[in-house]
Amino acid sequence: MHADPSSETRKGDIYLPRDEVSPEVKQIKFYAKTLASVIQAVLPSIGNGITSADHGFEYLASIESLFDEKLEFPPQGSWKTLLPQLFKAISMDNGGDVLRFEMPETMKRDKFCWFRDGEFGRQTLAGVNPYSIKLVMEWPIKSKLDPEIYGPPESMITAELIEAQIGGLIKVHEAIEQRKLFILDYHDLLLPFVSKVREIEGTTLYGSRTLFFLTPEGTLRPLAIELTRPPTDGNPQWRQVFTPCDHSTGFWLWMLAKAHVLAHDSGYHQLVSHWLRTHCVVEPYIIAANRQLSVMHPVFRLLRPHFRNTMATNAVARQSLINAGGTIESSFSPGKYSMEICSVAYDKLWRFDHEALPNDLISRGMAVEDPTAPHGLKLTIEDYPFANDGLILWDAIKQWVSDYVHHYYPDPSVVACDEELQAWWAEIRTVGHADKKDEPWWPELKTPHNLIDILATIIWVASAHHAAVNFGQYTYAGYFPNRPTIARIKMPTEDPTDEDWNRFLEKPDAVLLETYPSKLQATTIIAALYVLSYHSPSEEYIGEHIEAAWADDPTIKTAFEKFNRRLKELEEIINERNANPELKNRNGAGIVPYELLKPFSKPGVTGKGVPYSISN
Repeated sequence: MHADPSSETRKGDIYLPRDEVSPEVKQIKFYAKTLASVIQAVLPSIGNGITSADHGFEYLASIESLFDEKLEFPPQGSWKTLLPQLFKAISMDNGGDVLRFEMPETMKRDKFCWFRDGEFGRQTLAGVNPYSIKLVMEWPIKSKLDPEIYGPPESMITAELIEAQIGGLIKVHEAIEQRKLFILDYHDLLLPFVSKVREIEGTTLYGSRTLFFLTPEGTLRPLAIELTRPPTDGNPQWRQVFTPCDHSTGFWLWMLAKAHVLAHDSGYHQLVSHWLRTHCVVEPYIIAANRQLSVMHPVFRLLRPHFRNTMATNAVARQSLINAGGTIESSFSPGKYSMEICSVAYDKLWRFDHEALPNDLISRGMAVEDPTAPHGLKLTIEDYPFANDGLILWDAIKQWVSDYVHHYYPDPSVVACDEELQAWWAEIRTVGHADKKDEPWWPELKTPHNLIDILATIIWVASAHHAAVNFGQYTYAGYFPNRPTIARIKMPTEDPTDEDWNRFLEKPDAVLLETYPSKLQATTIIAALYVLSYHSPSEEYIGEHIEAAWADDPTIKTAFEKFNRRLKELEEIINERNANPELKNRNGAGIVPYELLKPFSKPGVTGKGVPYSISN
């Protein structure tokens, strides 16, 4: 019996505060429920090709047939309302619908793009995870892990090997001085988990490093992949470097090494670039705002659209995506250690000041400060689509926030005296991120300039950062050979038996297919990534429609209209850039144009659009 009938009652496993419940929350829950029902409906219909959970694809061509395969669905179901574009209805049979998966844009344009090293390099700059590529600043490359536990720290990627791959045109020290060597480095983050992940049946893991060279055309050419297994079960450390090769054996080993690296990148993208750096870290901002700022406070009014439905989305994700045994754990390479890896990444890598786009680029060596350059930064790679478009959007957001803050805080001293504002920022640092509360990089909140930087960073993360790493998922990973989410077997060169090695020599494509996700995993991933990438009809895009609270003030209304115009200009700039044949990282035969930071969109999987908030 309730003492107070009007009191709040907790429902479900994941708590959601009452003031975070809105009409849209029902739709978010509906999405999650429908995703589960779609997967459950799809899997029996492809049962003719699945004899067990780890059953793989028998031929490369059979992967493409997944998008032609007829899937029988019951005549009734919520999938009809929610996902009309995920499947194409092709006939009616016995009262039930016969459907098939919608083909991702990458496959529509170029079904062989996943074969090309150039596309591998291009997608590190213009794909779904542009946040991992870094400049090589030191040589030789060394691990920071304990060598007593993990083996020799110095990479096997030598200067001689790199110079041979470059063709002897430049020395390694010159390439580093000229800022031409780049790396995807998942060595230190993943290596401590290799032994544990390998205990999970049907998957494997390595620590990895992938080096790229910046060509005169402004594109990235992969040079080498190093895969490492730490000492385990009495065996010494195993590691090997793979390079692009024309000979058949070297070619297939290179293809397999790429599959492993892409699985590492997919896991890092989903757990760190996406879940941790957007969904997770925004929650403390939301909770502190509701606890410390009145609904009339100008900062609450500014941020509220960027917080809308985020906690509800996160609650659903914790129930159906990142939960134990959920989609991420079952279909991505870290397996049941996914959340642990996410926590380690937060501890070792996350810092608030680096969430601002300019600081992020500088921290990765992808830009340097230059007062004479546009946006005050000189990009290390001039044709870096994510950064090129992102910096314009960042500047537009910061200008809008600056106009807003200076209107409400014309006297700089008022910021330090605003008790609600100070309590909000203190709770974010000391409660929301309590384990990092003493870090020296937290910005102070004493002046309007401080406030502008803080607010612009939060808004960027909740809108543009999330859009850049979320809405291209189906486009780039829906056809999984382009971006596998898991590698199921080890490299054939790692302690091979004669039988295993001969099998690789006789049928290397079969080994590649065994490395890729199983048919069950692939089908689950296709459905899940579609839902994550989907723009709902009720989506609200940044700068598109003015909030009522802003429209009531003529000064703020004028500032917002200026913001809106700048975003429309960005749309045209992006169109022009995508049409420019000189920009080879976003233009070319079969290349999907970079539109993830185009501000506005339409419902469906369009690969573009920047919503106000994290609602996918």
